[in-house]
Amino acid sequence: MRIVRLILAGSILAGGLMIAGCSSSPSDEELAQLQKLKDQASALQDQVNQAQKAKADLEKQIAEKNGKLQQCQSDQAAVKKAMGK
Repeated sequence: MRIVRLILAGSILAGGLMIAGCSSSPSDEELAQLQKLKDQASALQDQVNQAQKAKADLEKQIAEKNGKLQQCQSDQAAVKKAMGK
């Protein structure tokens, strides 16, 4: 995610430098490039958000499975104790 943010920041900075050229107002081409960069930034942020949601879902599944595993281990220990082992 840091890489995505660095690429995003670099793209926006590069776009800003292109727009800040010698002219007093940006050209239509520069405005189009800026809009394209904004769209790309938005798409990348959406991907980051989706990845974070997927990560949270996986972490929740892991926590649930770890809870079940711990319960199984506890049950197993209780059975061994009851059997005298």
